[in-house]
Amino acid sequence: MLRRWWRRHREERVLRDRAIPQLLWDETIAQYPFLACRPAEDLDELKRLATLFLSKKEFTGAGGLVVTDAMAVAIAAQACLPVLRLGLHWYDGFLGLVIHPDEVVARRQIVDEAGVVHDYDEVLAGEAMEGGPLMLSWHDVASAGESAALGYNVVIHEFVHVMDMIDGAPDGMPPLPNRKAQEHWLLVMQAAFDRFVRMLDSGREPFLDPYGAEGLDEFFPVTAEAFFTAPLQLQDEHPALYDLLAGFFEQDPARHF
Repeated sequence: MLRRWWRRHREERVLRDRAIPQLLWDETIAQYPFLACRPAEDLDELKRLATLFLSKKEFTGAGGLVVTDAMAVAIAAQACLPVLRLGLHWYDGFLGLVIHPDEVVARRQIVDEAGVVHDYDEVLAGEAMEGGPLMLSWHDVASAGESAALGYNVVIHEFVHVMDMIDGAPDGMPPLPNRKAQEHWLLVMQAAFDRFVRMLDSGREPFLDPYGAEGLDEFFPVTAEAFFTAPLQLQDEHPALYDLLAGFFEQDPARHF
């Protein structure tokens, strides 16, 4: 009881003393059509969550990048969209964000079934690790308004990974309330994934990013990107999957496009 009172008191103080300036907020929203189309009540709640998010997280610029208030607000606004109805506690498991000017090259190593070690380079626009920090390419964040039509959004992608990892390694399924919900999720998600892979194998060009074919752990965040930024296209290509995500996120973004 006392803890809840203290948390509510702290949040009220942050919202009073550290609220995002309205002009900065309006300029941020105007850059991203998938946010600008939302009704006023959604944007008010998004601003509230973004303000609290900024008070809880630590931003670090890499490669000489200086993270400005405008950059931090742009990231916060997009990061809070998936949890608009669910609450910021979904992001309690990490503290830091590292922002690079552009994509970065990470050195990877895997061991194949024969025990042979393979080293390779992977180009990353973002990366979420269990416990953090979370890495983002500012170039990709800043261009999210233009790339929205393609269903691409690195912030949403990485923060959905964070949601997926709450109950362990990413597997394409966020924490769900019961076994029935888990079985339904897997049934719909697997069917959509299998159909998506068949489309790619047949030479067809699906709307979703082919990167989603890496596995269910990537398919979930790839579909979430499209759900929030290009919902009509996702709904047209994968109606059952759209309904599944709408139920989980408690949002129906297609209504606003």
